Amino acid sequence: MTRKVSIALDAMGGDIGPAVVIPGAAIALERHPDALFVIHGHEAECLPLLDKYPALKAVTTFHHADVAVKMDDKPSVALRQGRWKSSMWRALEAVKKGEADVAVSAGNTGALMAMAKFCLRTMAQVDRPAIAAIWPTLRGESIVLDVGATIGADARHLVDLAIMGSAMARVVFGIEKPSVGLLNVGVEEIKGVEEVKTAGRMLREGGFPHLAYEGFVEGDDIGKGTVDVVVTEGFAGNIALKTAEGTAKQLAAYLRAAMSRTLMAKIGYLFAKGAFDALRDKMDPRKVNGGVFLGLEGIVIKSHGGADATGFATAIDIAYDMVRHDLMAKIRDSLEASFRGPNPDVAAAGPETLP
Repeated sequence: MTRKVSIALDAMGGDIGPAVVIPGAAIALERHPDALFVIHGHEAECLPLLDKYPALKAVTTFHHADVAVKMDDKPSVALRQGRWKSSMWRALEAVKKGEADVAVSAGNTGALMAMAKFCLRTMAQVDRPAIAAIWPTLRGESIVLDVGATIGADARHLVDLAIMGSAMARVVFGIEKPSVGLLNVGVEEIKGVEEVKTAGRMLREGGFPHLAYEGFVEGDDIGKGTVDVVVTEGFAGNIALKTAEGTAKQLAAYLRAAMSRTLMAKIGYLFAKGAFDALRDKMDPRKVNGGVFLGLEGIVIKSHGGADATGFATAIDIAYDMVRHDLMAKIRDSLEASFRGPNPDVAAAGPETLP
């Protein structure tokens, strides 16, 4: 019999907190009846809500937490004041202690990353963790990382991102050898900053058995779905993510305005309603909510702070899948295989040692 998946939740995270987290968990439980929950939050706010969902309450262990990390707290302040007491820290600690398989929070991203690094530590072969996002594309979906965990990256870190992103793609998409591209200002090998060009040489020459390096990709290739995994550093990745979110909202506003401008437009909308509903469903950010922290000794999922219950349930879905399909083992396997490949010297090299 397959063992159950235990999911730790930071109930106080996000713009709304328990009023989203607990109903979201109830939705996720309907989809994953073999899930167990370990919820950390303020009992006065959480327990009355939990009483409304008997099925969820039956599979939940609840722990009171005195402190809730604020969305505008600086990471250093949150780490200093919220360690050992906050719902965010205790959800992460549940993973560290083996009480849960994965932690999910909609809280302050910087604080969550700082606490996760301090509590769980990074994997031995990874210098810095990353946040990976599932990105809707014309082909279906791709994985983009890093979308904001750390600013700047040397060539070795970009290679680590490619390895970890390909491991996640194996879990999410079921592809044995995902295609990987490095985000750049052009596809020609002479273009781009030195770190990106060096990372390209390392990926091309290093012999990485669990990924297929396709070369450089440009910004418009993300939406096209040119590759399964797009690799960039956190500054550019976060800008790309926020630009895509803003563009989707802009297009939705344009469509609403155009469809209500004239009587003929309204009639046309009625005839095309099915197509517009399909477009709205495709662009629904709730269906791709949940960034995966990669490179830690444990799995952490970051939900959008403004997500509703449906969106938070999607983040839990991702958490469930990462555990059920053994993301950690796949990352470790990919990292180890990369140093056993046909050219391990190149795989392990830093940019200063490459020609």
